[in-house]
This record gives sequence, C-alpha cells and structure tokens, in this order.
Amino acid sequence: MNLLKLLDTMCPDTKTPEEKDTFFSRRDAFRQFGDLSKKMAMAAIPLGILSALPKVAKADTASLIGVLNYALTLEHLEYRYYQTGIESNVITSADRVIFQKIRDHELAHVKFLQEVIAIVLGGTPVEEPNFDFTAGGNFAPFTDYPTFLALSQAFEDTGVRAYKGQAANVKESDVVLTAALSIHSVEARHASMVRRLRTKKGQDTVKGWITNGSIGSLPVATQAIYAGEENVSQGGVNVVSLTGIDAGAVSEAWDEPLTDQQVLGIASLFLA
Repeated sequence: MNLLKLLDTMCPDTKTPEEKDTFFSRRDAFRQFGDLSKKMAMAAIPLGILSALPKVAKADTASLIGVLNYALTLEHLEYRYYQTGIESNVITSADRVIFQKIRDHELAHVKFLQEVIAIVLGGTPVEEPNFDFTAGGNFAPFTDYPTFLALSQAFEDTGVRAYKGQAANVKESDVVLTAALSIHSVEARHASMVRRLRTKKGQDTVKGWITNGSIGSLPVATQAIYAGEENVSQGGVNVVSLTGIDAGAVSEAWDEPLTDQQVLGIASLFLA
C-alpha cells in the first residue's frame, strides 16, 4: 500500500449531496448503542463516552469515518510496533512489562476505533497496512534497543500531535471528540514513559518537551515529526514579543498540531 492509496482510503471525498445527507438519527444511535455495549466490553470504554453515543447524530458520518480511519491507522502502527518488539526480545527484561502494557493500550485503541467505525457509524474500518519498521533498511529497532526506544518516542509524539490536529474536524460529535481527547492524553503518557526509559538507559538526556523543533538524538528521518515545533506565535500573537520570554522556552510551551497529510507522510516511511 503506497501513501496515495492510503490517502484515498482514509480521506474520502465527503462533499457529495448523498454523503452530506448521511446522518444517524437518535433512534438509530440508541439502537446501535445496545449492540455496541455487548461487543466492546474488552475495550473498557469510559461510561461518559458510552452515555454520549446518541449525540453522534450531530456530525457528518462520512467525515467522521474518514478521521477515525486515519486515527485507526496510527493505532495499528503503534500496536504492531510494540507487538513486534515484544516478539523480537529486543526489549530488556526490566522494561518488558512496561511495553506489554503500552501494547495493550494500543490494542484497546484499535478495537475501540474499529467498533465505533463499524457499529456506531456503519462504516468500514481500514485494514492494517503492512509495515516496514526498518524504513527501507535505515533502522534496526528489533535488534538494537536504543533504536527501538528512539522510534517509540517518535511514534508516540506523532500520535499526540496527530490527535490534536484532528480535534477541530470532530468537534460536532461529542462522542468522537471525547474519545479522541481521551486517547490523546494516553499517547502523551506513553511518550513521557519512553523518555524516562531513554534517560534511565543513559541514551540521552531527554527533555519532556521539544525545544525549537530539535530532535536531539532521534534518527534524522524522524525530523518531520517535529515540524512546526519552533513556532512562537499563538492565536496570532508573538508570545516572545508579548512576554519577553526566550524563544526556546516559548516554543516548548505549546505542542503544535500535525495535519493528516503531515502524519501520513511520516507513516509512509514505515509502510511496506
């Protein structure tokens, strides 16, 4: 699967009258809520999200399916990366239980998104692509643990910025927005844990934030993950000029969103 095909799959044209008229009624949402509750027990969905499911009728269903399939592809990538890492035995015994837990989180995200797309929205979840985590032979994450950790941080940071970038596209659906924000915060916790492990291993003095878009000791191919992180303007205001605070510190104070095109460009590095 190449990047153009992936874009076609996950970013459908939703501008036709037929697609614009595709909405779920409250009655249908309630009916499908009953099916969902039976099928998603293993995903441990928060009660607040479940109770909000009928509100999905507010949003353009085709657009939501596109956004959720985009998110699902990221979750497929993360789950497969951790599962392959565990199977490869590259992870040290002391850290293995941590990555098993992160793997389980990513699997729960995959199952959740698949069920929302299929059961709640009546769509077709995107299939898991074939991944090449060596990026064409440039990396060896499953034989070199420092590389495994570095790419783990890169993937988690991508997830954090990707979910933020899609928030405006799902704001009309309370359930999808709540779910996206819930996953977004967990991805940030994963990124924090991986940073702690990298510092503990003496691999790098890894800060919990990004300064001026610097990638530190991460592979050069991951530079796109931090594109835009040198930004010092928010809401049209230059925060450096406003506060007199150093530009590096200002750039650290905000995470910038990634567009779907930017994220898919990053993901394309690891598509077989």
